[in-house]
Amino acid sequence: MHRDVLAIVLAGGRGSRLDPLTRDRAKPAVPFGGIYRIIDFALSNCINSGLRRILVLPQYKASSLNRHLALGWNFLSRELGEYIEVLPPQQRITEMWYQGTADAIYQNVYTIEKAAPRDTLILAGDHIYKMNYLKMLEFHRETGADLTVACQPSTLAAARDFGVMGVDREGRITSFVEKPENPPPMPDNPKVALASMGIYVFNTNVMYELLFQDAARKGESRHDFGHNIIPQMIDKGMRVMAYPFQDENRKTAAYWRDVGTVDAYFQANMDLIAIDPILNLYDRDWPIHTYYQPASPPPKFVHAELDRRGAAYNSIVCQGVIVSGGELHRCVVSADVRVHSYASVEDSILLDDVDIGRHARIRRAIIDKHVRVPPGFEIGWDRELDLKRGFTVTPEGVTVVSKDEDLERFTKKAIT
Repeated sequence: MHRDVLAIVLAGGRGSRLDPLTRDRAKPAVPFGGIYRIIDFALSNCINSGLRRILVLPQYKASSLNRHLALGWNFLSRELGEYIEVLPPQQRITEMWYQGTADAIYQNVYTIEKAAPRDTLILAGDHIYKMNYLKMLEFHRETGADLTVACQPSTLAAARDFGVMGVDREGRITSFVEKPENPPPMPDNPKVALASMGIYVFNTNVMYELLFQDAARKGESRHDFGHNIIPQMIDKGMRVMAYPFQDENRKTAAYWRDVGTVDAYFQANMDLIAIDPILNLYDRDWPIHTYYQPASPPPKFVHAELDRRGAAYNSIVCQGVIVSGGELHRCVVSADVRVHSYASVEDSILLDDVDIGRHARIRRAIIDKHVRVPPGFEIGWDRELDLKRGFTVTPEGVTVVSKDEDLERFTKKAIT
């Protein structure tokens, strides 16, 4: 364990682009891949990298996130100096909620000082990837950097959602612009830009000075690393280095996904069901930890008649699922789901405790927890009808049904 490093996971974003999945939960707490939560990837990367002093900074709708961390991430030992500590906004320094990424760190500076880290690793809690942070820390120290920013090439269109940097031959960052409308391309490839991954390693003493200076600029700063801190460090001639992303996924192409929109979230889940998934969750050398629900029995598939087959094809099916005479095609199915006879579900994500009625048809949909789909009901087959019912339909045609949605009211209207 590296006791001179503190990891801080920022988990406070509103996640409005993931609505309605974030209507009742923080974005890092959104379920992913059947049994995981999005934040499990950043936390697992910390544990697998030997970093066991971790602060999590939530803000909005944090109850489900807090519950998940309490149930699934309680195995570290305080007696050995290991911990994952959740720090909600305490208004200890100001009376405001976190105003930006830098302000979130600033408002918890006293807790950071108690840990006395030589370097501070700052992470976003809403990305899907596998990375050894220790390699980045070694690079940071070897280059004598004040700040190191993890980066990877991105398409120009995607780079509009990230910080975009220019670097010299040494790897030193010479320019940085946050979420530019027209991202500057890399000199050797005009089709891509060098994008920040939102992963930072700061020399802690340097970070303190920058945060206090930024906090004093009330009304003049957005108190954000990408908009303010990093550009100012470059302007001051400080040593800001770019660290090329090294993937622990052990695949041909590096895998890092920002699942900030419903379409991106849907596609990242669908990545898992390929014959050779581009995100490898089966690597025992780099496990993704989560809260396992041991009370649920193994999945069960019932009936094998010609026209009434309980089956799942190219799908992930979690514990407690019963596929009773229905069929799943290219689906990610969370715990305790029930699929009844003659139902058909295609290219969809079913979260915990969803019940699919007989003869129901579901296509390209995300159905959140505790939804009962009535017999014969259709979702994802008629865009206009889905919109009329009040469902969210994404630009790429994915229909989202909110948690605890009462679908029976539509069938009652049809009867009357």
